[in-house]
Amino acid sequence: MHELSLAEGILEIVEQTAAAEKARKVGRIVLEIGQLAAVETDALRFCLDAVLAGSVADGAALDIIDVAGRGRCSHCGAEVAMPERHAPCPQCAHYGLEVIAGDRMRVQAIEVE
Repeated sequence: MHELSLAEGILEIVEQTAAAEKARKVGRIVLEIGQLAAVETDALRFCLDAVLAGSVADGAALDIIDVAGRGRCSHCGAEVAMPERHAPCPQCAHYGLEVIAGDRMRVQAIEVE
């Protein structure tokens, strides 16, 4: 379960931000998670609950923004919705879509008090 290591990385980012802002508490964490990022959001929420407990972000609200997958066909050049990796191009049916969006996870915002 790599979600635990992702949660630990998020905690590190949150703690660094809180320290830089001289914040006593983090009230909200906003994450963007791409559809193609291979992150199980329910497992990540579970891991974050455990990892954030007792930290400056204990009890913080967690907002997750889903980012749709998009790809560009190497054959016809079309930019298309890409709900999964290794899918054929819906325009020309060739394989070889290059991911152009939705394959990353990032901390978008941290609200501190």
